Amino acid sequence: MLEPEQEYMLAKRWVEDQDTGAAHQMVTSHLRLAAKIAMGYRGYGLPQAEVISEANVGLMQAVKRFDPEKGFRLATYAMWWIRASIQEYILRSWSLVKLGTTSAQKKLFFNLRKAKSRIGALEDGDLRPENVAKIAHDLNVTEDEVISMNRRLSGGDASLNATIGSEDDGSAQWQDWLEDEDADQAGSYAEQDELSVRRELLAEAMNVLNDREKDILVQRRLQDKAITLEDLSSQYDVSRERIRQIEVRAFDKLQTRMRELASEKGLVSAE
Repeated sequence: MLEPEQEYMLAKRWVEDQDTGAAHQMVTSHLRLAAKIAMGYRGYGLPQAEVISEANVGLMQAVKRFDPEKGFRLATYAMWWIRASIQEYILRSWSLVKLGTTSAQKKLFFNLRKAKSRIGALEDGDLRPENVAKIAHDLNVTEDEVISMNRRLSGGDASLNATIGSEDDGSAQWQDWLEDEDADQAGSYAEQDELSVRRELLAEAMNVLNDREKDILVQRRLQDKAITLEDLSSQYDVSRERIRQIEVRAFDKLQTRMRELASEKGLVSAE
């Protein structure tokens, strides 16, 4: 892992002089971070080498666009680009996503497993109705979309020795996707730094909400134990449906503003 001053000087050499040697050093010093992030996308049935290759493409894009004067480390900036590159590759590769998928369904595609894990719905097959309702609410999609995506992604148990891809092309086995639990200094630092950046973006983006929207969103989504719609409807003397509408609208406004801020700060592409 590069020291902050060393990283800064390398980045300055690239930005000011287009020093390819400096850019190469920044890329190679973060290859382990790219591979670690790529391992987080195992389970989509795609060759490990290709996913890591796409992660490296994202890393190179990050180095190309990195501005050392912004005040954050390359690892933090690169994580956004690496994930974006991997996700674009996965979306291109999965026919179920290529065919007329909305932005909400793409979000569901990448977050369903995490949402199931969070509520302990780890069993194979169809989800229980209460779990479907919970996931649909949390990810702001319909229950039908949750059921459909879960059925598409559910593949049942598989041997860790099963080959990914064709056996005669030297493809890796599923066990090769098991994550290395050893400490990763670059990854740990970047994750902590990214969390700090996200918190700053959230705090700044909250200013787009009025007092009522902010209060409802905080009580419904940003505290450990969410308050019920019924309690909030009593508090504001409006219907539960009205509270739900305000919550959804506030969440959409917040997401839009966070994307705008991330683009303004150079953390993601403006496209």
